[in-house]
Amino acid sequence: MGTGSVVKGGTAAEAAAGSTARAADGAAARDAEPAKDAVRADSAARAKGAAPTAPCRGTSRPRADALRNRERIIAAARELFVEFGPDVALDDVARRAGVGNATLYRNFPDRAALTHEVVLAVTSRTTLRAEEAEAAEADPFAALSRFVHAAADERIGALCPMLSGVFDRDHPDLLAERGRLEEAVEGLVARAQSAGRLRTDIAVGDVLVALSQLTRPLPGIACQGIDRFTHRHLQLFLDGLETPARSELPGSAATLEDLRRS
Repeated sequence: MGTGSVVKGGTAAEAAAGSTARAADGAAARDAEPAKDAVRADSAARAKGAAPTAPCRGTSRPRADALRNRERIIAAARELFVEFGPDVALDDVARRAGVGNATLYRNFPDRAALTHEVVLAVTSRTTLRAEEAEAAEADPFAALSRFVHAAADERIGALCPMLSGVFDRDHPDLLAERGRLEEAVEGLVARAQSAGRLRTDIAVGDVLVALSQLTRPLPGIACQGIDRFTHRHLQLFLDGLETPARSELPGSAATLEDLRRS
């Protein structure tokens, strides 16, 4: 018998206990929604380079100018990581952001902390690009194509060298953001295949591998000089994904599990 049931002839205390249980259940259900909203808000904040939005008990919210400084530092680090790699001097990051070294280190005490936030921000931004592509395009393959080109502009391939260094790839925040991105891209691929617009001998890992390779700066070449070729080569790749397939691919499709093991 459920806690909300009152046995006929039961005591007033039993009835009161049932009412209390029902009220607690209702409160728990209402409390769950704000928690979900907070997670979504944190992801949106990271996509902009800001700090997570969920307030901590007993702490005040950062000032607007402090948040802007943080955003500028993350944006500058992303640009310089793309241009020169993850070992760029942090003094150069501060200079590009237009802030003092003290401001940089107040927000990010070391390189690992800054790298962590850059990876989170770029992952969140790329997930938003996938969600925007799905909402904007009725044709599933057009949505996938739109995402691939938008993700290239985020230069997610430039983050690969950072992930191979002293970096906690299993940090809960990063795992959560990576899960959101993988889910979004899987949805784009699945819908395009279900519509008969995307060849069926590829998997989401194939899309992510190609995107990573085609947007990663070449050693010894200033990436700004080759940016004009990126979208051209991505379109060649996308043309090869459309049905009907013009060739038989060697090997097996790359899955997300394959990428996690690599």
